[in-house]
Amino acid sequence: MSTTASWDMQGNWSMQEKRGLSEAGLRRMRDVLAGYVESGAIPGLVALLGRGDDTHVEAMGTLHADGGAPMRRDTIFRLASLSKPITATAVMILVEECQLRLDDPIDEWLPELANRQVLTRIDAPLEDTVPALRPITVRDLLTFTFGFGAVLAPPDTYPIQVAMRELGLDGSSPAAGPDEWLGRLGKLPLMYQPGHLWQYHTGSDVLGVLVGRVAGQSFEAFLRERLFGLLGMRDSGFSVPADKIDRLPTSYAHDPQTGGLVVWDEAAGGKYSSPPAFEAGGDGLVSTVDDYHAFYRMLLNQGTHGSERILSRASVELMTMDHLTPEQKVEKDAFGDHFGRHGGYGFGMAVRTHRRDLASVGQFGWDGGLGTTAYADPATGLTGILFTQTAMDSLDTPRLHRDFWTTAYQTIAAG
Repeated sequence: MSTTASWDMQGNWSMQEKRGLSEAGLRRMRDVLAGYVESGAIPGLVALLGRGDDTHVEAMGTLHADGGAPMRRDTIFRLASLSKPITATAVMILVEECQLRLDDPIDEWLPELANRQVLTRIDAPLEDTVPALRPITVRDLLTFTFGFGAVLAPPDTYPIQVAMRELGLDGSSPAAGPDEWLGRLGKLPLMYQPGHLWQYHTGSDVLGVLVGRVAGQSFEAFLRERLFGLLGMRDSGFSVPADKIDRLPTSYAHDPQTGGLVVWDEAAGGKYSSPPAFEAGGDGLVSTVDDYHAFYRMLLNQGTHGSERILSRASVELMTMDHLTPEQKVEKDAFGDHFGRHGGYGFGMAVRTHRRDLASVGQFGWDGGLGTTAYADPATGLTGILFTQTAMDSLDTPRLHRDFWTTAYQTIAAG
């Protein structure tokens, strides 16, 4: 049995015994990750690999580009779209309790989205519509096929995009509460008929509102009671309290002209330093690598965490299988390599249906635009999580993610 070094929960360097992860593979991964930090492409990162009972963590660099506090194992990151699988899990908890049904219309709970009108074509004027052929269902929201979402075109290309921007529905952080936000969404026609086409993102935000209304409490309160508390995810939520704000890095994007890092969100006084008006199920959560690992281990363990059962095995299998027809995938695959490379999409996450790199068929997970990536591979038992504070709007961060996964699969030891 071998040992390797990693940070403990207090940020102290310690030695841990390893059986499921190879030392040579971990050294290669460490060297590759360090190269991105040493070059200045990424100010800092925290990476976690888990397999069986073995967990290895690397923390490198600093929380801020100008130096200062080092990255630690308990650094809190903005999950961005890694919020989506958590939101889908919350919905499935309610489905298992028979408070929701996958193929029931959402009209009872979300009357703002009842009796929809649908654009005759994506570039049509907003008044050029026809009635929806059927109501929106819970399944439509989970699979991003409810008829509304991100548009594959430059901003303001179509009238619907202009209207989305004017109503604060274009992907920026809503300043409105959930009821007002959903009311704004209800003023617009759908872009496509329900069930017709996969469109990114908006379905998860709607699901967060749905969970809150069905549960009769805020979305965050539901998550804390029914998921985070049971999994020990004590650093996860929609904001970072004042006594933990020193663990939140500065968030960076890239200057489109120079490629250099520019501040997107400060820690103290920034977007995540106080509870938001809208608890966005699509991209609003923060977490640590250990918290997120607990969530993914639950999914890999077919719904259980220790003595707690969060979901049934059947629900986890349903969440992590491909639900899209070839016709529904046209928009997804047209987004390019990021959305298309997995092949399939389950509930709130991608599902790999073909092998084109080292990952196995059946791998599930997703990426976050602010610099996060996390996937679990049932065939190998491997979970990988890489959190950075650097957005995916340049080549550096996507390349880092791909190199992380290439090296992650080299750590799988025999047995």
